[in-house]
Parts: sequence; structure tokens; C-alpha cells
Amino acid sequence: MARELVISKKGTKTSSFGTTGRINHDSSKFYNSKISLSQNLVRIEGYQENQLPLPLVNKIILGNSEKMSEIPDCSIHLMITSPPYNVTKDYDEDLSLKEYLKLLNNVFSETYRVLVNGGRACVNIANIGRKPYIPFSDYVSKMMLEIGYNMRGEIIWNKGAGAGISMAWGSWQSASNPVLRDVHEYILVFSKGDYQRKQNGNSNTISKEQFMEWTKSIWTINPESAKKVNHPAPFPVELPYRLIQLYSFKDDIILDPFMGSGTTAIAAIKSERKYIGYEINEEYLKIAEKRIKPFKSQGKML
Repeated sequence: MARELVISKKGTKTSSFGTTGRINHDSSKFYNSKISLSQNLVRIEGYQENQLPLPLVNKIILGNSEKMSEIPDCSIHLMITSPPYNVTKDYDEDLSLKEYLKLLNNVFSETYRVLVNGGRACVNIANIGRKPYIPFSDYVSKMMLEIGYNMRGEIIWNKGAGAGISMAWGSWQSASNPVLRDVHEYILVFSKGDYQRKQNGNSNTISKEQFMEWTKSIWTINPESAKKVNHPAPFPVELPYRLIQLYSFKDDIILDPFMGSGTTAIAAIKSERKYIGYEINEEYLKIAEKRIKPFKSQGKML
């Protein structure tokens, strides 16, 4: 595995041996390698950004996000979502794997259309099942690349102590059939077109300490209480809040095509961003609006 070699006054560069220093790092050797050059990065010529119509700003639309006809092309800066996992929860439709992946493909293709060049897409996903194990994270990564996204990386969401004490040992203390119990989920991060976003005068709001900690690939965040939120599968506000701080500027538009209980909208408000979302279930939309209302009135960051 390539390591970093410190070169006095000249910085670091890719090398087979060396220290972990990174000073004016030169990665040209890696990016000129066959494995790097064989990857098809999708480029978009020029930069276009359209305005989201004012009536849609800070609004959750009751409807299906497979066709986001209300949203103009190239008008969204960041998408964050946790899609329904199709595991027979109250809000799931019990789709086949093929049907479920088709749903996600439709939604993420529409997301690609509405993102600006350089816009980011962050998908929180969990792998499910035991007989067999279903690697949703692999399916979604492959899907996003086929749509045209460039992958930026993946974050492991370690649920920590909040993962609970339920067990899935399979055969107890036996090699007969031991079963792993997932205490993590994935956050898959992608870009449309350019890796670098145009700032257009908008400011960053992330602190030095936050940047250093949140650019690490493992985040330990306790999950949200379903009972407290009154939704079967909410994710914690801290999760989209970190993503918003990392991947967007102040006053950017944040999209959640599976808005659920409104968590992404709350994180957007706390970060001084704007939001738009879709929710197909009217009851959950009402729950989301109720959760969001006090944050709208406060209008301030964490």
C-alpha cells in the first residue's frame, strides 16, 4: 500500500515507504497510475445555476420524489437523505429488491438533474438481512456511478452505545452459524460533475475543530429515538448537520427527497441554509412540520 514520504522543503509525495506527513502533498504519481486513469470521471462543461422558485423555499411537498417536476434543473446545492429501507416497517411498501432499486434509481436520477455542477449527494443507507445479507450500500454505490455521479467517499456511522443490546448471535459460541450484528450504517457521498463547488460569495460555517474531526471517515453518533420523534426510523439531527457544514455554504438549498420526520430540514435551519423536501405520507409530513416549526421561529444555529 502506498505511504507518504516527507521531502524536505518540497512537501510529500506518494511513496512505498515513509512517514504519515502531508506537506504540500504531490499525488500525481497515483493519479497517473493505471488504476486511477481507468476510472471514468464525469465532467460537466460550464457552470449553470438556476433559482429555486420562492414558494418552494423551506417547503415540504406532499408527493412522490421520483418526479420532482416542481424543481428546476441545476437549482439544488446538496442532497441528504435516508431512504426507506423496505424492511416491512409501517411506511414501507414491501417492494421486491428490483422494485426498490428502481425507486431509488428514479429518485437519484431526478436528484442528479436538479443538482448544480459540483453539487453533492449524501445517502444514509444500512445493509439488511441475514439469510441472505443484502448489501444495499454496494447496490446504491454502483447505481449512483451508473447515473453519472462521481463518488467522494463513504462515512461509517457508528451508532455507539445507542445501538442497543439486542443480539443476533446465530449459533452461540459455535462456528456452525455465527451471525454478525450491524452496529453501523453508511453515508455514501457523491458529486455531480466537478469535485469543487463554486462559492459565489456565500460563506463557510464550519469551525477548524469540526472540520478536522468530521473529515474522518468514522462518525460515532447515537441514533434518534423513534418513540420521541413519532416516526419508525428517524436519523439524528447531528448527522445531516455535519454533512451540511462539510458540503455546503451558508444560504445554500438542501434537498431531502425522503423527508420523513423533517430531520434534514431542522439541520438546514440550524445551519442557516434553506431546504426543500418530499414526503409521500401525509401523516409524517404533519409530524415533520410540527417538529420544524419551533426551529423556524428560532432561526439560529446549534
